[in-house]
Amino acid sequence: MTAMENEPAEEILFAPAKLTLSLRILGVRPDGYHLIDAEMVSLDVGDELRMCAGDDLTAIDAISGTTLDLGAIEDNLITRALRMVDQRRSVVVSKRIPAGAGLGGGSADAAAVLRWAGFADRERAAALGADVPFCMLGGRARVTGIGEIIEPLTQVDQVLTLLTPPLSCSTPAVYRAWDELGGPHGDHGNDLEPAALLVAPQLAHWRDQLAAVSGQRPRLAGSGSTWFVEGAFPGDGRVVVRTTPPT
Repeated sequence: MTAMENEPAEEILFAPAKLTLSLRILGVRPDGYHLIDAEMVSLDVGDELRMCAGDDLTAIDAISGTTLDLGAIEDNLITRALRMVDQRRSVVVSKRIPAGAGLGGGSADAAAVLRWAGFADRERAAALGADVPFCMLGGRARVTGIGEIIEPLTQVDQVLTLLTPPLSCSTPAVYRAWDELGGPHGDHGNDLEPAALLVAPQLAHWRDQLAAVSGQRPRLAGSGSTWFVEGAFPGDGRVVVRTTPPT
């Protein structure tokens, strides 16, 4: 058998985006992690990971084909997930989930790696990111604790329209702002919305744009920056998606 025959064949993983339909923050643990009560769903849009023999990581924008800057590779969630399952792979990620959009892009990618490796410890997975445990399971679920407690819910087929502004929201910055605001209660199903609007006031422009098209009051996805409404309203940067069952 040749060395080439010993090498693992290329494998293709799909990492569905997640959407947080509602988010309540119940408190903060002594270690600083926030306790949540959220409803999350998987979407039919996501990233594609191509894995083969090697030990490097590249990300490409799926629309433009341009290479994306991942920063310190050793800190990337894909790298950390591979380390967690004691694996080494060369990975090329075709990114359709925008960074900083509140759609769980990095978490979805890490969860795809953990699923591939047969890793099922959601508590350990939560150390990578609060959305990773849900992304490992997918479908529709109530998510509590710091994200590690997953209660599957009956699948509901929904059509939704997303509008992701050309800006990103830092999740740690939004949570810090929520703390500094005294822990406000969001009026539209997301306790982080007031904090996100404080961190990125320009979000209001995109909210109002989607409201004008849909006739609905848009909701913020997680810590932002994506706004969403029910129904299909395609065009002008808006993406129509559907919820999907567990992976």
